[in-house]
Amino acid sequence: MRTVKKKSLNLSTGAAGEEIAAQYLLNRGDEILARNWRIREGELDLVTLDRGGLIHMIEVKTRSSSAFGHPLEAIDSAKAHRIQRLALAWLATNGALGCDYQIDAVAVLIASDGSHTIELRANVL
Repeated sequence: MRTVKKKSLNLSTGAAGEEIAAQYLLNRGDEILARNWRIREGELDLVTLDRGGLIHMIEVKTRSSSAFGHPLEAIDSAKAHRIQRLALAWLATNGALGCDYQIDAVAVLIASDGSHTIELRANVL
């Protein structure tokens, strides 16, 4: 029972972090092209288009504390390769092969009082 509750909390924390990241990107002028785009091989959290026409594939990592390290430390080499494959699959599926794109990562730390910090690292892969 405890693992189900913890998993549910992790899912809601992750969803909250993705919403915070999406709002941050919208506020900077990006257009959201996709949220939680999924195929058998995995999922892209966010796909955006910036004002300059560059497509961003964005991996969002959310934590409620940094007790287990910075959120972006969760992106290991296997996850990085999966994101690269998913980015190419998204481009192919959406008729955008040959378009300029980059892979970004967003770290969101949500405190127990609901406040949060957000950090965007551009072109990480």
